[in-house]
Amino acid sequence: MSHEFIVRETSQGVAVLTLNRPDVLNSFNSHMARELREALDACADDDTVRAVLLTGAGRGFCAGQDLADVDFPEDGSAPDLGAIVHDSYNPLIRRLRTIEKPVVCAVNGVAAGAGANLALACDIVIAAETASFVQAFVKVGLIPDSGGTFMLPRLVGLARATAMMMLGEKVTGDQAVAMGLIHQTCPPQVLFDTAFRMATQLAAMPTRALGLMKRALNASLTNDLDDQLDVEEALQREAGRSADHAEGVQAFLEKRKPCFTGG
Repeated sequence: MSHEFIVRETSQGVAVLTLNRPDVLNSFNSHMARELREALDACADDDTVRAVLLTGAGRGFCAGQDLADVDFPEDGSAPDLGAIVHDSYNPLIRRLRTIEKPVVCAVNGVAAGAGANLALACDIVIAAETASFVQAFVKVGLIPDSGGTFMLPRLVGLARATAMMMLGEKVTGDQAVAMGLIHQTCPPQVLFDTAFRMATQLAAMPTRALGLMKRALNASLTNDLDDQLDVEEALQREAGRSADHAEGVQAFLEKRKPCFTGG
């Protein structure tokens, strides 16, 4: 599948998806949003893809919505921004959270607005030390979307999330690590190699179990303890019947490295 604004390359079981509008810091237009969703759908259906690495071309990860792509009515009335959220961003966030393959995000520069929240919807986020995260919505009189009001309080707590949203101040990569927003930072010159190495590590792991972990974590965001215990019971039963579990046990008994297939 050929795309104009998303570059896909697959190596060692990892599909690398690159946002490719570097001239506008990879800000989203409707076409790029659709193409990224299509690329993620293709990764979900491709058994040769065992992990996904998402990054951006050029000096930025994603600057959020491209305002030049917003359709402003000729009569001067306000555009329907809810329609853009419904058509572009909500499907993307749902796809990232429900694809049962690990998704690593390599944030190579600024991640602002929907771009920041897109990164935070991934499973593991690694950022260049020079990268930054900005809840930029308030600067144009909007509220955070793309799952921001859901994920941020759960990642950093209500007080810090509120300040990030209301003040719209830049958070550096190292600050993001310190507050638990992302996993780690590294020098920009080794960002891609660091993120790709992690993605290949995940691709070699029991990806069936990783997918079930992701399903359990998603459920935990809204479940109470009793409901979550039931989820764990059901998913552990499913994991226990997987080929990867059988291989892991056999490899342990034979004192060898397991060869997981995702089955």
